[in-house]
Amino acid sequence: MLVNAKIAEAESHMKKTVELVKKEFASLRAGRATPALLDKVLVSYYGTPTPINQLATISVPEPRLLVIQPWDKTILPEIERAILKSDLGITPTSDGTVIRLAIPQLTQERRAELVKVVKKKAEEGRVAIRNIRRELNDKVKQQQKNGEISEDELRRTQDEIQKLTDKYIKEIDQLVSTKEQEIMQV
Repeated sequence: MLVNAKIAEAESHMKKTVELVKKEFASLRAGRATPALLDKVLVSYYGTPTPINQLATISVPEPRLLVIQPWDKTILPEIERAILKSDLGITPTSDGTVIRLAIPQLTQERRAELVKVVKKKAEEGRVAIRNIRRELNDKVKQQQKNGEISEDELRRTQDEIQKLTDKYIKEIDQLVSTKEQEIMQV
């Protein structure tokens, strides 16, 4: 049936939205070192913006330390420059072969700011999921208007769509509470 295909497609879009929110949360600094912090930092490599993880090995030898070991030593100054330009707020230290990023302890104010950012990104994800729901509901209503499906089928489908929406919004809410605890943990 055509309605089931549309519901499956909407569910796929909702899953992708939740994954996107997860990626956004991973790139937020929560006071501990994680290679995901550098996902959004792009280095100019021969004129092409390139993610650091494609130019170097990123390791976490200690909970508050990232070590970046570039495969090409000539790109070291470019990586440093890109980290300084980024919104990470971390100053890199280099010894000529590796770059060390010491993750500073977060202040209470910075933690509160990060929680606000997390909630904002989560709300953007929820809105995206609700938009998917609205679009699907509109399509199903149009099908009912055209006589392709019955009114009972319309109601059943709308209930199913709402259950899907609730499921994925609940997933985002769980991600928010987990990330919030991680940020507020001293």
